[in-house]
Amino acid sequence: MSALLDDSVNRQRYAELTGDAQRPKTVGKSYGSKAYRWNREKYSRQRRFFDIWAFVLLWLASLWFDSKDWSYWKGVTEEKKVARRRFQAIWVRETLLDLGPTFIKVGQLFSTRADLFPAEFVEELSKLQDKVPAFSYDQLEAIVKQDLGKTVHELYRSFDPVPLAAASLGQVHKAQLHSGQEVVVKVQRPGLRKLFEIDLQILKGIARYFQNHPKWGRGRDWLGIYEECCRILWLEIDYLNEGKNADTFRRNFSNCDWVRVPRVYWRYTAPRVLTLEYLPGIKISHYEALEAAGVDRKSIARKGAEAYLQQLLNDGFFHADPHPGNIAVSPEGSLIFYDFGMMGQIQSNVREGLMETLYGIASKDGQRIMDSLINLGALVPTGDMSPVRRSIQYMLDNFMDKPFENQSVSAITDDLYDIAYNQPFRFPATFTFVMRAFSTIEGVGRGLDPQFNFMEVAQPFAMQLMTNGNGSDTTSSIFNEIGRQAAQVSSSALGLPRRIEETIEKLEQGDLRIRVRSAETERLLRRISSVQMGTNYTLLLSAFTLSATILFVSNQVWAAVAVALLAAGTGFVLLRLLKRIDRLDRMS
Repeated sequence: MSALLDDSVNRQRYAELTGDAQRPKTVGKSYGSKAYRWNREKYSRQRRFFDIWAFVLLWLASLWFDSKDWSYWKGVTEEKKVARRRFQAIWVRETLLDLGPTFIKVGQLFSTRADLFPAEFVEELSKLQDKVPAFSYDQLEAIVKQDLGKTVHELYRSFDPVPLAAASLGQVHKAQLHSGQEVVVKVQRPGLRKLFEIDLQILKGIARYFQNHPKWGRGRDWLGIYEECCRILWLEIDYLNEGKNADTFRRNFSNCDWVRVPRVYWRYTAPRVLTLEYLPGIKISHYEALEAAGVDRKSIARKGAEAYLQQLLNDGFFHADPHPGNIAVSPEGSLIFYDFGMMGQIQSNVREGLMETLYGIASKDGQRIMDSLINLGALVPTGDMSPVRRSIQYMLDNFMDKPFENQSVSAITDDLYDIAYNQPFRFPATFTFVMRAFSTIEGVGRGLDPQFNFMEVAQPFAMQLMTNGNGSDTTSSIFNEIGRQAAQVSSSALGLPRRIEETIEKLEQGDLRIRVRSAETERLLRRISSVQMGTNYTLLLSAFTLSATILFVSNQVWAAVAVALLAAGTGFVLLRLLKRIDRLDRMS
C-alpha cells in the first residue's frame, strides 16, 4: 500500500481503491455558493449576522406557510405534508453546508435530536458530511509554524501538499518524519476559532429568541441545547483533546489484534495540528475493493458490530461518528478507526439504569420503563406523562413479541424517533449517538453481508449486561428482583380486601364521589357550539353588509358608514371564532 502512495502515477488508482477518488485539489465554488468564504482568517460579523438570521427567519416563514391548510393545492393530505417536509429538510441541509463549518457541526448534532425535529429533518441532517474545499498550502505552513514553532520542512522529511481529505474543521496530509516513519498530519482550518466565536454569539441570540417564543419555546430548553452544542464544538476543534481520545481508544483495544488505532506523535501535535501514525486501508463500504483484496466480508460485518458493542458495554467510551469514511479495513482483515474528535462516554450509574430498563422490558411494564428512563435522563417529566407511558406500552406490545435476534436496530430507532417528536421525550446526546452508531453499523453490516443480523451479534452482550458479567451476581440479582416483586404482590394481595371495603364505605357515606369526564366529548360540544355561533355571526355580517349597501345607494352616507362599522366589528369577531374552531380541530 505504501508503495502505491509513493508512486505518483498510481495515486489516483489508490484513491479509487480506497473509495476516496474525489480528493480535493483546488478551492472552487463548486462546493457551494458560499463555500469559498470558508478559507479566510477574517470574517465579517455583520455579514454573518445577516446570513444566519436570514436563514432562520426564512425557515420560520416556510414553517408557518406549510402549517396552513390553504397553502396546499387541491387540499391538504399527509403525503403532501411529508413531501413538503422532505423538500424543506433538503433545503436546510444545503443551506447549512453553505453557512460553513459551525453550521455543518450544529446540523450533525441536531440530527440526534429527534425530539425537536420530524423524521425527515433527522434523516437529512444525518447526511451532512464534510466534503468541503481545501485551504491553501501557504495557510497550512503558517498554522504549523505558529503552533509548533518550526517550519513544515524542519519538522518533516517530506510533506505532500495535496490533502488526502478535507473536512469542515480541517484537512489531512500525508508526510514522513525524519526517522522515516510515515504519518498523516491533520491541520485545522484557518480562522476557525474566530468563526466559531462569531457564529456561536449569533446562535446565542437565536436560542434566546426561541426560548421566549410563545410556540417554539414551550417545554424546550433552547439555552441548554445551545450550551451543549458549544461544549461539543469547542472540544472537537481541540486537537490535543482528540489525541487523548485516540490514545484512550487504542488502550481499550490493546488486547484486540483485529482492531487498529493510529498512534499519536505528541512531539508533532498542538491545539491546531495533530500528527498520527499512517494506517492506510480500504473504506469499509467499498465492497468491490474488499472483494478484490480477498477480505472476508461476513467476518468484517461481525467484527464491526462486536467492536461497537465492546465500546459501549465494556469500555463505556465509544466513537460517536462512525460513518463509513471513519472506518477502514486493512489487507489482513483488521478494522482501522479514524477521527476521534467526537466521542461518547457512558457514566457508571447508567449501567444500573439500563438493568432496570431491561427488567421493565422483560416484564413488559411500561410504567417501570418510563420511571427508569426518567432516572437515566432520557425522559423529561413535563405535565401529564400518561401519553408517554402509552407510547412505551405500544412499543412493547408491537415489537417485543418478536424474538430478540429478529429485530432491527434501524426500525426500532425510526419508531422511537417518530414517537419522540413533539413529545416530552428528551433523548440525551449520548443515547442518540449510540442509536445512530448502531444503525450505521447495522446498515454497513448488511451491505457487507445481506444475511447479517446485528441483534444476533448483540444477544450475548445483552445477556452479559443482564447478568453483570458474573454468574454469582446473576443469581443474586435475579432472586433479589423476584423476591422484591413477590413481596410487593403479597403485600398488595393482603391489603386489597381492606382497601376495597374502605372504598365502598366512603361511597356509601358520600365521602367519595366519582366524576366521569370525557375530554373528547367536551371538545366536540365546544366545537359544535362555536360553529353555531359562527353561523349566527355570518348571518349578522351579511345583514349589516346588505343594510349598509342599501343605505349608501339611498344617499344616507353617515348611516351607511355606521352600519359598515358594525359589519366590520362583526367580521372581526367572526375571524377570532374561526381561529378558535381551527385550534379545536388541531387538538382533536
